Amino acid sequence: MIGSGDLRKGIIVEIDGELYQVLDYHHIKLGRGSAQIRLKLRGIHAGHTIERSFQSSEKFIRADLDYRHMQYLYNDADLYYFMDEENYEQITLPVSQLGDALHYLKEGMSLEVSSYNGQVLGVELPAAVELKVINTGPDFKGDTATAASKPATLETGITIQVPLFVNTGDIIKVDTRTGAYLERVS
Repeated sequence: MIGSGDLRKGIIVEIDGELYQVLDYHHIKLGRGSAQIRLKLRGIHAGHTIERSFQSSEKFIRADLDYRHMQYLYNDADLYYFMDEENYEQITLPVSQLGDALHYLKEGMSLEVSSYNGQVLGVELPAAVELKVINTGPDFKGDTATAASKPATLETGITIQVPLFVNTGDIIKVDTRTGAYLERVS
């Protein structure tokens, strides 16, 4: 059991006998009465999205998941292939099971694949990944008094905001939970 204070994006909980992944979490405190939490949840099996409110004192059952270290190999249309790093067994996952992780997958990348009662649920990315900048606007000399940014397209196709000094060809570190720029690696 976990309390509402321990909830965060990506955690899988069991509510009314169904598995849900937390997509968004908001703590709401109104003038009178007790605090509430508003959760945006995605049903693991059905794939639908719901929003529900709970009292902040409510406890949730955290799903007991199994994790395996796997390596992302390649994709073929809508299927993505992963290999177990211990026994070299390969599994295939459709796009629908990858969600936002799709924006950060690079061939050869190691990650965790989660399963529940033998059924594969999805992938768990590392907290940060290093990606190459494929396209970005020119940098501007000066203008360092503000934290200005510009859009940059990365090798996986995702576009994020980066500081002005980042150039095409640079390798940057990106937070996979928020999609935010962290630092320039080289």
